[in-house]
Amino acid sequence: MRRVLAAVTLATTAAACMSAPAKPAVDGDVGAAQQIAWGPCTDIKRPNGQKPARQDTSVRCGKLAVPLDYAKPDGDKIDIALIKVPATDQNKRLGSLVFNFGGPGGSGVDTLDQAAKSLSSLRTRYDLVSFDPRGVERSSGVRCGDAAEMDRFVSLDTLPDTEQIREEGDAANKEFAELCEKDSGKILPYVGTVSTARDMDRLRAAVGDAKLNYFGMSYGTQLGAVYATEFPKRVGRTVLDAPLDPTVTFEQRTLAQTRGFQQAYESFLKDCVKDTCEVGQDVATASANVDRLMSRLAAKPLKVGDRDLTQGLAATGVAAALYSQFAWPFLGNALGAALKGQGQALLYLADSYTGRSPEGTYSTQMTSFPAITCVDTSERPDEATLRRTEDAAVKLSPLFGSEGAGGLCSVWPVKGSDEAKHVDATGSGPIVVVGGKGDPATPYEWAPKLTAQLKTATLVTYEGEGHGSYLSGNKCVKRFVDSYLLAGKVPEKGASCKAV
Repeated sequence: MRRVLAAVTLATTAAACMSAPAKPAVDGDVGAAQQIAWGPCTDIKRPNGQKPARQDTSVRCGKLAVPLDYAKPDGDKIDIALIKVPATDQNKRLGSLVFNFGGPGGSGVDTLDQAAKSLSSLRTRYDLVSFDPRGVERSSGVRCGDAAEMDRFVSLDTLPDTEQIREEGDAANKEFAELCEKDSGKILPYVGTVSTARDMDRLRAAVGDAKLNYFGMSYGTQLGAVYATEFPKRVGRTVLDAPLDPTVTFEQRTLAQTRGFQQAYESFLKDCVKDTCEVGQDVATASANVDRLMSRLAAKPLKVGDRDLTQGLAATGVAAALYSQFAWPFLGNALGAALKGQGQALLYLADSYTGRSPEGTYSTQMTSFPAITCVDTSERPDEATLRRTEDAAVKLSPLFGSEGAGGLCSVWPVKGSDEAKHVDATGSGPIVVVGGKGDPATPYEWAPKLTAQLKTATLVTYEGEGHGSYLSGNKCVKRFVDSYLLAGKVPEKGASCKAV
């Protein structure tokens, strides 16, 4: 399985084909609203795999039963796992604010628990609510093989760019897809974004809101855009941060993200050498040292306890740290240590990206991502397209260039649908889109495109680095978003925020 630069938002710093489900009626009746039995949260996880010490006893978890296939609403059901952080001022409560933090494949249950402190201003007036989308973790999470197989898949090298490396990647993609079908075949056709948007409408009804107040980050922006397209009259105050352009092809997405990560990497190196930089005295030296490190790891992985830090894992670790400028100092130290033969920190970064716990188990982060991505498009790139994409990406960045998600989707065992590619929120209330100029995973060019597609959206531009703007700590972005979500004040056209 080739490394794919997923559009995940990090809330903290640190083979028979099955048919796709039929589309239900737009703005259809959700039926009688369910009562959610909220109770204590017992299985929250931290990125390091440890359970948190529960300090806020008001946090509650629950489940929502939804149809597996919305074309058969009375058929099989699945449970969607939920979490709620109650508003601190219940007398001035505006309702619930539902979050999706990205992926696709990120656990909203785990992430909201981590991010709640950073959302304290919104918590004054809203119950903060999130969920594991269908196909993710506790919500019939997609699994593809055991831990040992996942270790093998995620550690594959991407360098040197040789035919042997490419053939190994192709073989791994096929094996991975077969394991996904074997282990999770029942859920695979039904994990698409349109179905998840309908799940959110069931959630809206269950928490008692006439309209959905929503905050989507990264992939969550596409989910929010699809919800607004399906249910425009039920759109409440909605913010879409680090937006995706759902219309891009795999090739366009891969090249844009490769370019974005390379630019972020170069910005990291420039920032590192301003002070004492363990990677090198100047950008040219630092870059050459990292190149040499990757070459050495490709020739001989670095031992880290009973594990190997491969070139593939090292590159994944670098990519993981580029999602947030807060992580740049840690990345500099990690690369410096690896150059001295100590790979623990770089391996830690890679594990945070792939969802591997210290015990060796994996979340569904790396398995839910392709499952949702591939069912959300009918695109199945042929060999020539994949090779052209990879050749162009490697020219942009030998470190981050790859064939992208198209390689897995080309061998995926389930047909896809293009429903989630077409968004138009005509008839909805105002939507606020926030795009960052230095975002590596969702390049800024996608922000005005999604804004235009929605028809009812206003764009706020953030001039800073990192994936996602609101959780960056920028006071200007926070002021625009909070004013809208708490007071209904829509930013003026052309609103922008400088990095501080």
